[in-house]
Amino acid sequence: MIRAKLWFRCAAMHDPVTPIVVKPALVGWEAKKRRVDLTIERAFNGEELVRRMKGWITTDPQQVIETIRPFGRLKVLDDQELVVEMEKQDNFDQLKKILTEKFDGEVDLEAVPKR
Repeated sequence: MIRAKLWFRCAAMHDPVTPIVVKPALVGWEAKKRRVDLTIERAFNGEELVRRMKGWITTDPQQVIETIRPFGRLKVLDDQELVVEMEKQDNFDQLKKILTEKFDGEVDLEAVPKR
């Protein structure tokens, strides 16, 4: 299993950035005829986290997601860190090349060393 950190270009500062989950989403309900005091806390999955970057990064997050899908999957490790998981080194090499060509250096992969 190969894991790689996904880096985007920040739309405001043009630095490489990667989203992290600082605090899980808190979801509750509003009822029409009664009070509901129930909330659930849940972290985003990888694709949800990338979609939330729309407007904050210089690329279209959906295009990035669609480019990654044939090679690996977006995952949030430890409910915080975004990575792309791939089965083979060849998938990493191909995806890195395609991201560079398609997004002109605005999206990059960095291999995460095994722990």
